[in-house]
Amino acid sequence: MTQTIAPRVRVLVLLLLAATGLLLAGAGPASAHAALTGSEPQQGTVVDKAPDQVTLTFSEKVAMSDGSLRVLDPKGKRVDQGKASNISGTTYAVQLHGGLPDGTYTVTYQVVSEDSHPVAGAYTFSIGAPSQTSVSVADQTVGGGVVGWLYGFGRYVSYAGFAVMIGGAAFVLACWQRGSGVRAVQRTVVSGWLALTAATLLLLLLRGSYTSTGTVGDVFDLSLLGQVLQTKTGAALVSRLLLLAAAALFIAVLFGAYDKREDEEKRDLTFGLAIGGTVVAAGLAASWAMAEHASTGLQTGIAMPVDVIHLLAVAAWLGGLCTLLVALYRADTPIERSAVSRFSTLAFGSVLTLVTTGIYQSWRQLGSWSAFTETRYGQLLLVKIGLVALLVGIAWISRRWTARLGEAGALVTTDAEEADDTEDTAVREKEHVGAKAAGADSVRAAQLARQRAAVDAARRKRQRDADPDRFGLRRSVLAEAGVAVVLLAVTTVLTQTEPGRTEQEAKAATSSSASSSSSSSSADSSAAVTLDMPFDTGGEDGKGVVRVDLNPARVGANEMHVYVERPNGRAFDVPEVKVSFTLEAKSIGPLPVTPDRITTGHWSAAGVQLPMAGDWKIAVTVRTSDIDQTTVSKNAQIG
Repeated sequence: MTQTIAPRVRVLVLLLLAATGLLLAGAGPASAHAALTGSEPQQGTVVDKAPDQVTLTFSEKVAMSDGSLRVLDPKGKRVDQGKASNISGTTYAVQLHGGLPDGTYTVTYQVVSEDSHPVAGAYTFSIGAPSQTSVSVADQTVGGGVVGWLYGFGRYVSYAGFAVMIGGAAFVLACWQRGSGVRAVQRTVVSGWLALTAATLLLLLLRGSYTSTGTVGDVFDLSLLGQVLQTKTGAALVSRLLLLAAAALFIAVLFGAYDKREDEEKRDLTFGLAIGGTVVAAGLAASWAMAEHASTGLQTGIAMPVDVIHLLAVAAWLGGLCTLLVALYRADTPIERSAVSRFSTLAFGSVLTLVTTGIYQSWRQLGSWSAFTETRYGQLLLVKIGLVALLVGIAWISRRWTARLGEAGALVTTDAEEADDTEDTAVREKEHVGAKAAGADSVRAAQLARQRAAVDAARRKRQRDADPDRFGLRRSVLAEAGVAVVLLAVTTVLTQTEPGRTEQEAKAATSSSASSSSSSSSADSSAAVTLDMPFDTGGEDGKGVVRVDLNPARVGANEMHVYVERPNGRAFDVPEVKVSFTLEAKSIGPLPVTPDRITTGHWSAAGVQLPMAGDWKIAVTVRTSDIDQTTVSKNAQIG
């Protein structure tokens, strides 16, 4: 039976790992956690005279360096001067040269949000009148490419290493102290420490390139590394490395001297290790809390301690689960039923802690029920909640298998095994005596001992695996671990995704800004029209919003601007946009208009002639690839 199911188990693990890889690969570059909520001049506006400066307002504070905020004239020449400065709160400004000529100007920015994620974008405004521009700014998404993928992989490995190291050590101390002498358990915890240390070093090296150029060649640029060390994220990573040195000492004591102590000494050492280990574990968890979501936004004084507790609960549950799996499959020393029961209690307490802290974190990051379905963060959070529920369900099955184990301990060595061990010991002694009598050398005796040990181990494994209750427990724990792998991947992607509250606030601010701009234009031109139309071409990366500005929206010549944006508000570089006007009541049209491309996501047409007042249907055809396009429309009153 074991041989039949083992291949299925391996296939299950491979499928889960593949799903995890696809999830990480599909995560793409990190979403911007600081959103642009306002600018002056505003996007797409035409100002009468050249401004003295360009100001950008973000949803949270950002870090800027030389070249973070640039303004380019129609020929692509920089017209900003000096370094961008923080003029108030979350508003930043850069000064412009005087006497700028008329034309369309491009504003580009690349900054780092307060919660450590890179943010980039661009927009245009015009002085006097719109013009053609040679500036071609592709849709700026920093944190992508090979460097972005490696950085995301490093984050996943660091979370996994933290959970395995902390959860494994907690499992030994709180549930199975005999496990401190089991080689398989030792290797598991040490592997967690090595993974976290290697991932932290990798993140430290990648950080400079990840937040700036995004090129692999800059990973070993010492100047970028020096800049990283001066940031909040750099300080957190260095602190993590120092704490890992203390964690190495903790692991050395736990697996080096702990198992050899007498009971009284072991009790004292257990207390010391528990206190010291908790301090080190909390410090490691704080290295994430102090530099990511919890460190910015609402109630940071509460959010960071809650985040630390949340991470510790995750580690105790998932890391302990991984160690239990290793103990059930790989340990030569059988694990007792009481140890499994103790871990079940520990896991239950961890789940309650996760639910409590998770509810607070969800409220803080989402802010509304609609954010669950309207934002990417909310959708991922729903997936995470579903995985946690599935994990709890499988854990309940594991508890049932644990309860079915014999009171005497179905996981420990049985009397029959002990009798076999006694018989085998006698056989080994006879063999050893016979070897000596025959004058065999010590090498031959050692070979015989190793062969006998291998036979003994194989026999014990067969007897152990023959226990149906133990076998059922092993399968359910393996299933838990598989779900935990995917759950950890979703959690990693969540930390790289813009919180729903921030995304909705940014959308509201953008809509308010557009409405304000539209109202201002109406006051100046009497009847300008602005239409926002979501579209989906059905292909990969085919969703967005197209906005049509028609000024003055009256009979005769009109000026039209078309802006194509992604759902997150960034300019969308599509290959083609077409517009048509139809007055169905008078059977006029469709009147086609092909606007000229001004810059990324901005199209314009002058002299759009509308011959008659009425309720005109404005249809926009957007093509996002060679084969993917769609047409959306809205009606507007003209004249």
